[in-house]
Amino acid sequence: MLHYLRIENFAIVTQVELHWQLGLTTITGETGAGKSIIIDALELLVGGRADNSMVRQGCSAAFLFAEFAISPKIYKWLHQHDLALADEKNQCQIRRVISTSGRSRAYINDRPVSLYSLKQLGALLLDIHGQHAHQSLLNHDVQRQLLDDMADDQQAIKTVKKAYQQWKQLHDNLQQLGGNAQDREARLSLLRYQVEELSHFELTDTALLTLESEHQRLAHAKQLLQSAHYAQQLLAEDDNNSVLSALNHANNSLTEGLQHDKNLSNIVELLEHAIIQVQEASTELNHYNQQLDADPLLFEQIEQEYSQLRDLARKHHIEYEILPEHYTQLCEQLADLENYEQRAAELEQAIKQAEQQYQSCAEQLHAQRCETAQTLQAGIIKNVQQLGMPHGQLVIDVVMNPHSTPSVLGSDTVTFLVSTNPGHAPRPLHKVVSGGELSRISLAIQVITAQKSGVNTLIFDEVDVGISGGVAEIVGNLLRNLGKKRQILCITHLPQVASQGKQHLQVQKFSDGTTTHSGLVSLNPQQRIEEIARMLGGVEMTAQTLAHAEEMLARNGE
Repeated sequence: MLHYLRIENFAIVTQVELHWQLGLTTITGETGAGKSIIIDALELLVGGRADNSMVRQGCSAAFLFAEFAISPKIYKWLHQHDLALADEKNQCQIRRVISTSGRSRAYINDRPVSLYSLKQLGALLLDIHGQHAHQSLLNHDVQRQLLDDMADDQQAIKTVKKAYQQWKQLHDNLQQLGGNAQDREARLSLLRYQVEELSHFELTDTALLTLESEHQRLAHAKQLLQSAHYAQQLLAEDDNNSVLSALNHANNSLTEGLQHDKNLSNIVELLEHAIIQVQEASTELNHYNQQLDADPLLFEQIEQEYSQLRDLARKHHIEYEILPEHYTQLCEQLADLENYEQRAAELEQAIKQAEQQYQSCAEQLHAQRCETAQTLQAGIIKNVQQLGMPHGQLVIDVVMNPHSTPSVLGSDTVTFLVSTNPGHAPRPLHKVVSGGELSRISLAIQVITAQKSGVNTLIFDEVDVGISGGVAEIVGNLLRNLGKKRQILCITHLPQVASQGKQHLQVQKFSDGTTTHSGLVSLNPQQRIEEIARMLGGVEMTAQTLAHAEEMLARNGE
């Protein structure tokens, strides 16, 4: 439930601060006063897209803030996303800041979040029914979605989706395997050429690493030889100035001193070890020099192979290191294509089984939709007949096409058929009803779907367009009764609806000739009488319209 809303520097609003109540809250105001601003602000708070035109002129940013009382389900979502308040399980705060650059920042419980996360949470907090919903109702996809949303169990639609995805994957695999005969032959020829081209090389991870290492070593062979020869010379080759010669001289000198001082024994031992290690290093260096110089053609061979593999990697648009994996994949694709008939037969059999599984799931979904349609159409008919269409009838026609291509939504076509006059057979919605009738049917449907929704705060934005007189009073009754279980916010231009609100807010617009701003105020009893009278009789209020307004409020217990 929405507890508190604050709007600052948004559109033509300077600042609005409101505490909201349970039940039905009606929002009224003159045309152009800015009633839609409230809806726009709430839509942004639950993940709507922002732009800089929403910032009040002359201000650097717009600020929106809302506080909600939340259910255990919403707290669980917040906790799973590490957004819950540590000391408050029944409350959630949302903040949105929109700058003149068009960028916006969103926060849940003072923690920055993405627009995607805000939309996820928003779907649990608010359900907004717009004034143009009746137009979208003419769309078959919208009619099907309404029917599916009313189902008690959503498992059937999930099962169909899973069965479709399995069929689609197999179908795609078959397409990728071959396509038509001409394409298949061209693909087969290319694969054979590519596999043959790569088969001349040892393509394993170990072989590539060894080749690259050898190439690196031999590419710098001259420098390595120079370094090794120089080191060899320093260590042992110069009899007078080599490291080995110096170590031997030092060792001989200290060995003579041992007979006078045994404390030199440890040093002599270390020198002897050093002499042995230098001798071993000199031997290894000699071997290393001979090995580098052993085969002058080796580098040319390795350079050629290394360059060829690098060129092949570029040709296949892959990295050098991926060549073994790529070669394996090409071999597998070639084997599949060379055994196309067998592999295709296996896939076709799997596709046939997947189609049968899909068909079974689609039939179960069809049966569920037919059952749901009976319940939904009965509820809609009841509401429609209350809304000034006593002979109104509605049939939800669910037709299954068992020969249709599998779809993620099943094999049904859902059509809302309506008859508004006795003796006339029901026909598709768009072929029968007038604008006013369509508005009433849409409202009847929205009231029912709102009862099914798990969202506690429902917003109706001028859904009563095209309705007047006694029907308007019935609309108010429907919304008022709905408000006994939910929080309902309704923007309306009908006094019959506005008079039934538990809370009545008025949008007011002011101008000093230079600037314009809107405000939203909660009306006291006398102000409510005057606002209802304005809606009944226009700008000039008479004693009669005031009395009528007072009577309407009294009749509704307000």
